[in-house]
Amino acid sequence: MPDATPDREPDRSEPDGAGGLSAGTTVLGWLGVAGLIYLLICAVSIISRGFAGLGGDAAHTMFAFAANPWVGLSVGVLGTVLIQSSTTTTAIAVTAVGSGALPIEGAVPIILGANVGTTVTTSLVALTFIGNRTEFRRALGASTVHDFYNWLALLLFFPVELIWHPLQRISRALTDALYGTDWLPNPAHFNVVRSVTRPVEHAVVHGTAQVSAALGPLFTIVIGAALILVAVRYLGTLLKLLMVGRARDALLKAVGRNEYLAMATGMGVTVVTQSSTITTSVLVPFAGTGILTPAQVYPVVVGSNLGTTFTVVFAAFAGVGPDAKIGLQAAFVHLVYNLFAIVAIYVIPLLRPVPLCCAEQLARLASERRWILGVYLGTVFVALPALVIVLVGVV
Repeated sequence: MPDATPDREPDRSEPDGAGGLSAGTTVLGWLGVAGLIYLLICAVSIISRGFAGLGGDAAHTMFAFAANPWVGLSVGVLGTVLIQSSTTTTAIAVTAVGSGALPIEGAVPIILGANVGTTVTTSLVALTFIGNRTEFRRALGASTVHDFYNWLALLLFFPVELIWHPLQRISRALTDALYGTDWLPNPAHFNVVRSVTRPVEHAVVHGTAQVSAALGPLFTIVIGAALILVAVRYLGTLLKLLMVGRARDALLKAVGRNEYLAMATGMGVTVVTQSSTITTSVLVPFAGTGILTPAQVYPVVVGSNLGTTFTVVFAAFAGVGPDAKIGLQAAFVHLVYNLFAIVAIYVIPLLRPVPLCCAEQLARLASERRWILGVYLGTVFVALPALVIVLVGVV
């Protein structure tokens, strides 16, 4: 679709001198890219730890009155925004079910809501491009396609689940067939990325706790946000210089040419990192600088959504006790839901363009009026879920 924006800035993703870098400079540049991606992953983990320090107990408390499905859905969204990890929110719900503290009917809306709430951090990465209108539009389009994909999946399956309970039925059948087997590994035992980034994450958390025990989590969040700003700013600069010719073609071949290969890549990377936020956040700078388009990022996002379900499923097999079986069923709900969403939204071509069109439209509007993004994020991820919790769950 042609861009109707009257003051579109020229594409500077391939500067004139990019092809003339020496071999030594190119090697140093790619080492810098690797280091900045590592810093970005650390920053996302640091923010997650900070939010967990502020909101983990609150999320556990909210789960206690999530019997109403609309409250449970809102708790899943808001709890994940606070904790910044759909895997953590889902794991808490699965643990609550496995311990008998929450019925499976109450866990399903929480799990569906967690799928939506996990996308906020990616928008923070897109905000680092706000100084350049064209790059901001690209980055925001790539980051919010995850939002609209998850909102569309929720719109399709939440009403169906309330009426006919297909997720409960199918997850129960899977649990009956597989419960008691021990052949699935727990990815927590081989999470290489987590092991490599943990020293930086722990150093920041320990340092902020020494400064102020009460404000430590808030300082942690600020440091994480600052690291994201630094990483993305210089990552974008390096990518503009390096991603030309064969390097750009290689990335496009891996991610941009075969949509199902891109989907598998997103799933695999998310299984390794155990965070769909990390997977999508790393791609946003590539989109902002024009190396990838939101359409090319889209299938990676879809795959990452599925990849984030495996951690909880595998871990649930290690559950023990009389309620462990129903805990495994709750984990399967997350897996089945995301499989259904892929088929309904992406495999069947009718609905496939909807998330991308919505994301690009929001990006176009927000690039012209910056406040629109703030209203969108504050309303749908914080104000609306909180209002439902207060009006339905408390009052």
